[in-house]
This record gives sequence, structure tokens and C-alpha cells, in this order.
Amino acid sequence: MSKPPPKPAKPGQVKVFRALFTFDPRTPDELFFEEGDFLYISDTSDSNWWKGTCRGRTGLIPSNYVAEQAESIDNPLHEAAKRGNLSWLRECVENKVGINGLDKAGNTALYWACHGGHKDVVEVLLSQPNVELNQQNKLGDTALHAAAWKGYSDIVEMLLNKDPRTDIKNNEGKLALEMATNAMCASLLKRKQGSNITRTHSNAEEYLDDEDSD
Repeated sequence: MSKPPPKPAKPGQVKVFRALFTFDPRTPDELFFEEGDFLYISDTSDSNWWKGTCRGRTGLIPSNYVAEQAESIDNPLHEAAKRGNLSWLRECVENKVGINGLDKAGNTALYWACHGGHKDVVEVLLSQPNVELNQQNKLGDTALHAAAWKGYSDIVEMLLNKDPRTDIKNNEGKLALEMATNAMCASLLKRKQGSNITRTHSNAEEYLDDEDSD
């Protein structure tokens, strides 16, 4: 009797494990992996066989093996972003690990990439269509706060090019501009805030002109 087809995974529902031992499949639809490989589990609807991906290959893995002989990796995207591990981060993204997941402190992977100054990682995360730019952690800080505080002007500029909010205050009541630790970051943020104010005034004037013409 053939195994039932697994249900499609929902983005963000992927669980990641590190294999502690090599697994040799007995049938063609089972997935081969070696000790140390990352397993991306996308479907656990079958209690005996889970669907997973490893090194670009997809197949079935006995659930008891994962439970007993694999190490669960919490927030793998965050770990990759913290370390500046670009290849692992890309692997997580390709395997549909949730791009906007939060760790215990409420940080996104983008926050950690900005905090660590990992420009190449930030670039990959910003290229994702649904990346959340304005998520605040438990201290109220956004990725923009982190980049400004750490003085990474190139990353501040990359973020600003994606048009994030610059009016968000953290729990201490500080804007990203007020967290800036060097002149370049402050200049970029001031320029952005100035353009936002100008645009708001322009919109208001257009509205008033329309009112007058009625």
C-alpha cells in the first residue's frame, strides 16, 4: 500500500532539524541524508512519515528518526543572519522558512542581519517580497534602529531605499535618527525624514487646491 501524498506546506510552517546520524533509505521515496545535514520538514500530517528536504532533494523521513536522532534548530533564519552565514540563509529562504518569524526577544532575522552589519545577508532578506521592515522587538527597536545604533551607514541606506517608517519610537521614546552613532547615518535619516515631511506637505497642498477648485 502506497503512502498517502503529503499536504503542501504553508510558508512559515517549516521546521528545521540537524541530523545527528546518517540515514540510508530503503525505498526510492525516502530521503538520504548524512550526519550534520539540515532537514527542512514541511509536512507532518502523516504520523509515521514526514516530508522533508535536504540539499535540494525532497523525500520522506521516518518521524521517529527525527524525534529521536535529530536536533531541532529554533529560529534557523535568525541564526544564519546573526552569523552572517549567507549560504545557510539562502537555503532557509529557498526551503520556505518564515521570513518574518520572531525570536524570544521579538527580533526578526532582518534585525539581526542589520545589527551584525552583514550587508550581503541584509540584501537577500530585503529582496524577499513580503519582508517586514517595521517590526519592533520587545525593546521597541526596528531593524533601522539597529543599523543606526551600530553605525552601519551602508545598511541604513539599503533600508531607507525600501521606504520603511522613520517615525517609529522605541520603548525609550527614541527614533532611529536619535540612535544614530555616526554623522553619515544621521545625515541619511535626516534627509529621509525631510523628504517625508515635504511629501506630506505637498499632498496636503494638493488636497487644499482640490478643495478650492470645487
